[in-house]
Amino acid sequence: MRFILRLFGWLFAAGAIAFVIGAVVAGGFLWHYSKDLPDSAQLRNYEPPVMTRVHAGDGSLIAEFARERRLYLPIQAVPKLIIDAYLSAEDKNFYKHVGVDPEGLVRAAITNFRNRSAGRRPQGASTITQQVAKNFLVGSEQNIERKIREALVALRIESAYSKDKILELYLNEIYLGAPAPGQGSYGIAAAALNYFGKSVHELNLHEAAYLAALPKAPTDLHPFRNRERAIERRNYVIDRMVENGFVKREIGEAAKKQPLGVNPRTVSPNNIAAGYFAEEIRRELQDRYGEKKLLEGGLSVRATVDPKMQLMARKALVDGLVRFDEARGWRGAIQKLDLSARDWGLAIGELPVLGDVAPWRLAVVLDVAGDSARLGLHPLREASGHLKNDRDTVTLGPEGIKWTRRARVSQAVSVGDVVYVEPMDNRPGQVRLRQLPEVNGAITVMDPFSGRVLAMVGGFSHDQSEFNRATQAMRQPGSSFKPFVYATALDNGYTPSSIVLDAPVEIDQGGGLGMWRPDNYDGKSTGPRTLRYGIQFSKNLMTVRLAKDVGMPLIAEYARRFGVYDDMLPVLSMSLGAGETTVMRMTAGYAMLVNGGKKIRPTLIDRIQDRWGATIFRHDQRICEGCNAEKWADQREPRLIDNRDQVLDPLTAYQMVSIMESVVQSGTATVVKSVGKPLAGKTGTTNDAKDVWFVGFSPDLAVGVYMGFDKPKSLGTSATAGQYAAPIFRDFMAAALKDKPATPFRVPAGIKLIRVDPKTGMRAGGEGGILEAFKPGTAPPDSYSVIGAAGDGMTPFSVAPGGGRAVGSGTGGLY
Repeated sequence: MRFILRLFGWLFAAGAIAFVIGAVVAGGFLWHYSKDLPDSAQLRNYEPPVMTRVHAGDGSLIAEFARERRLYLPIQAVPKLIIDAYLSAEDKNFYKHVGVDPEGLVRAAITNFRNRSAGRRPQGASTITQQVAKNFLVGSEQNIERKIREALVALRIESAYSKDKILELYLNEIYLGAPAPGQGSYGIAAAALNYFGKSVHELNLHEAAYLAALPKAPTDLHPFRNRERAIERRNYVIDRMVENGFVKREIGEAAKKQPLGVNPRTVSPNNIAAGYFAEEIRRELQDRYGEKKLLEGGLSVRATVDPKMQLMARKALVDGLVRFDEARGWRGAIQKLDLSARDWGLAIGELPVLGDVAPWRLAVVLDVAGDSARLGLHPLREASGHLKNDRDTVTLGPEGIKWTRRARVSQAVSVGDVVYVEPMDNRPGQVRLRQLPEVNGAITVMDPFSGRVLAMVGGFSHDQSEFNRATQAMRQPGSSFKPFVYATALDNGYTPSSIVLDAPVEIDQGGGLGMWRPDNYDGKSTGPRTLRYGIQFSKNLMTVRLAKDVGMPLIAEYARRFGVYDDMLPVLSMSLGAGETTVMRMTAGYAMLVNGGKKIRPTLIDRIQDRWGATIFRHDQRICEGCNAEKWADQREPRLIDNRDQVLDPLTAYQMVSIMESVVQSGTATVVKSVGKPLAGKTGTTNDAKDVWFVGFSPDLAVGVYMGFDKPKSLGTSATAGQYAAPIFRDFMAAALKDKPATPFRVPAGIKLIRVDPKTGMRAGGEGGILEAFKPGTAPPDSYSVIGAAGDGMTPFSVAPGGGRAVGSGTGGLY
C-alpha cells in the first residue's frame, strides 16, 4: 500500500513537473511566435483598394480605373446564396470555431494521407479567419512558422471582431482571377460583374458556386482555358452545399447540369467612341485627387457625356476627315504580308488593330481576279480575349474603290496588301476600301447654359493617338475669333447698323518691322459696310479697323472674360485670330453668346462621390433656396438662384446671335442651312489654310469643330472652313436635332426689332430689308457721310453714319 502511495506521489510529481515544463515550453513557444505579431486592430479602419468607376449621363458604365478591380460590398448586402456557397467551399464551421478549426485540421490530415499515393495537391485546412489573417496581416510565405503565426493572429481576430465583419473582409479581399485580359477580379462584387455581367443579387446557384470555387486556384480554374476542371470544382461546391443543407438535392443536381455560362463583360469607352472623353476625366481626377485616390479610392464619377450625341459627334468628325482625305486620292496599303509560307489568318491576327474605328475592319488581300478581290478579315476577339479561329472573307468590287480614282480593283490593291475596309450598306459580303486619314481634328458639344460637355472627340482614333485635339491642341482660331471683337464693340456703344469701312489699310508696326497690310480673303474691298456684313462675310479689313477704333486692350479683356485667352497680346493681328487657343475654350466662349452672356465653366464631370456615397464634387454651384425644407407649410416654391457672372449684356449677346445667324443663312457657311433649324456660327480659316474651324450653336447646343494636320501645313490653296469644317457641324446638328422642333433663338426683353437696309444699315421702308436688333435708346441711322480721317495711322478715309459711330481703322488672308 505504501508502495502504491509512493508510486502515485511520484507520478503526480512527475506529472506536475511535466505540466510546468510543458507550460513553460508552450509559453515560450507562444512568446516566440507572438512577439512580432501584427496588430489586428488595424483591420478596424481598413479601406481596401476600390476601383474608380465612370458612368455616362444615362447611367451606363464607360470606364474603370484601378490597380485591383474591386467593389466593396457590406456583409448586409451580400445575398445568403453567396455566403452559403463560400462557407461550403471554404469553411463550413465558420460560425462555430474560434478562428482555428480542429475538425478541419483532422479532416485535411486524413484526406492528404489518402491522397499521398495519388500525387494530388495537399488539401489545406485554413479557416476563413486564417485566410483573412494571411491576406491582411501575415503574408503568404509557405512555411510552418507562417502557419503558426497565421493561427495565432486568427485567434486574436476572432476575439476582436464579429463573425460577420470577418466574413465581410474576406469576401471583399479575395482574388478571384481574370475571365479576360485586364479583368483581374478582387472580391465577389467585381467578380460577379466581370465573369457574368451581373450584380451578386442576380447570380444563379451554379454561378455563385463557380465563384466560390475560385479562391483555391483561380488560374487553374479559368473558365475558358480549363473549362472541364472548372466545372468539376464548381460541382464539388454544389455537392457541399447540398450536404450542408443549404440547397435541396434536386436543385443541386439541376445546377450541376448547367454550363459555366461565363460571359465576360466589356467595359470600354470605345463602346460609345468615348476614349478621349474617358482619358480627359482620368487626367482631371488624377490632377484633383492624385493617382492613389484615382486607382484605389473607389470614386463614383457621373460624367456629362451623352452616349447618343457622342456617337453622332464621332461619326460627323470621322466622315469629315475621311471626306477630305479621300478627295486627295488613295495612298496605298498600310503594309504587305507574305502569304506564301504561312496561314493568312495567323499572319493578319498578329497585326495590331485599332479598336475604336468600327465598323472598319483590318483585312488582307488574298487574291485578285478580274475586277474584284477577295480579302480575309482580321479575326474578332472572343469573350476570353483570345482571337477567334475564324476565316471570314469579303469581296472588294468596283463600287468599293470608286473614290480611289483607279479604273480597276487590280490597280488599287494586290495580294498581301493590308488595308482597312468597311461593310457596304445592303450588300452582304461587299466592302468599301478605306484608309486612315492623315488630317485630324476635333469636335466638342456643350450645353450652353451649364457648360456640361455632352460629347467630345479629340481625333480620328484614340487608339491611334491619345493626343486630344479638343483640349490639348493650341491652334489659331482664325476668323472664328471675330465675334468676340464685334461683341466688344456692340457692348460699348456700337449698333449692328454702325458703318465700318471695308478698304485697304496700312499699319506701321514700329521697331523697324515695316508696314502691315492685311487683306480680305478674296483680295477685294467693298467700301462702307455694316457690322453685320463684316461678320456675315468675314471681312478682315473691317475687323482690323473696328478693333483699332474699339481698342485692343478692351478686346483682350473681353477675350479673357469669355475664357478664349488668359492674357491676349493686345496687338491688331490678334483681332483676326492670330493667337492660339483650344476647341474647348472656343466652344465655351460661343456658349456664353447664346446663353445670354452668362459665365460658364466647361466640365466633363457632373458629380463625384467617394466610396461611402458622399458627394465630394458637384459642378452645379447654384444655390437652391427652399430646397432643404423639412415639410410643406404653404411657403413659396423652391427656386434656383443663378449666381453666375454676367460677362456680356444679354441684349448685346442677342445682337451677336442674330448677326451670326446670317453667316448660316447667306454668309460664309450656307452649307449649314440645309439642316433646316435655327442655327448660327462663324467660320475660321487661318493663314495658308493650316487650320479650319466652325464654331456655332442652336438655341440649346454649342458646337466647336476644328480640322488640321498635327504638324501644321496647308490644307490646300483654296481650302476654307465653309468647305470642310462647316459640313462636320452640319452633319452633327442634322443628327442631333433630327427629332427636335425648330426652336427659334430666345429674344431678351428690351430688344427692338427694326427693319433696316442691309447695305446701308439705315431704316428701310415697307416690307423690304431685314429685321435688325437694337437696344433701348438706339436706332438705325437716318443718313451717313464720308469724312476724312487723316492722322489715324490708317488710310485717310472713314465713314460716319448720321446716327451711329464712324470708324476707320491689322494677319491677312483669314476667312
